[in-house]
Amino acid sequence: MRVKRGVAAHAKHKKILQAAKGMQHYRRRSFKLGKQGVIKALQYSYRDRRSRKRDFRALWITRINNASRELGLSYSQLIAGMKAKNINVDRKILAELAVNNPEAFKTIVNTVKEK
Repeated sequence: MRVKRGVAAHAKHKKILQAAKGMQHYRRRSFKLGKQGVIKALQYSYRDRRSRKRDFRALWITRINNASRELGLSYSQLIAGMKAKNINVDRKILAELAVNNPEAFKTIVNTVKEK
């Protein structure tokens, strides 16, 4: 008996074109080009989920460095002093304090400065 695959093929095409909905030109309309676009988009999203973590860490370090230099301490001195004083605040929270709560950040810097 012959198996007709029209329903399965239509469902497969519909799934890919639905995923390519926001793309431009023929990637949105053509199954072949849409499939290529969806595969590439999934590769980018996988890669960038990992690079996002690096990007944010770099941003936090930049913010902490700028805020601590205004108070007379470099980033490396601040982090080394925090480890020596056993102050356990991660970079994300430290950057948040530097931007939104400068008084609390200043308190941490002054604690590190004390001999």
